[in-house]
Amino acid sequence: MSEHKPEAMIEAFKALLREERYGSQGEIVDALKYQGFTNISQSKVSRLLSKYGAVRTRNARQEMVYCLPAELGIPSTRAPLTQLVLDIQHNDVMVIIRTTPGAAQLIARLLDSVGKKEGVLGTIAGDDTIFIAPLKVSDIDFTLQNVKALFDEQSR
Repeated sequence: MSEHKPEAMIEAFKALLREERYGSQGEIVDALKYQGFTNISQSKVSRLLSKYGAVRTRNARQEMVYCLPAELGIPSTRAPLTQLVLDIQHNDVMVIIRTTPGAAQLIARLLDSVGKKEGVLGTIAGDDTIFIAPLKVSDIDFTLQNVKALFDEQSR
């Protein structure tokens, strides 16, 4: 079988993620191999998932699947993000955000992109919880206020 160009493989990879039905890297590898991309491995898929910011989230059938953030239907306006954020609190050391299941990594990625100017040193995300390390613990109220403003928390 003739080898495809790298661009074709990337487009096929993105098309698979748009289907919102692949829950493991192995399933993505198998689907790409089925399409004739013989030079694909799990580690290559892992790198592509990271490079394109893919996240695992629940699809319409409530299955955990990989998809691209843009494919989640979240436009640049932040209104839909407020529906993913359930609660924002702090414990004098860290800011903790509770999200809908599967949304924490997407929200954490946004927070990492705003970074230090909003008082966010870094984040750790699970499935539905994000821990935010503030730039300065003594300024945690500043960080909390800025994070809440990102998600229109004042309207809750």
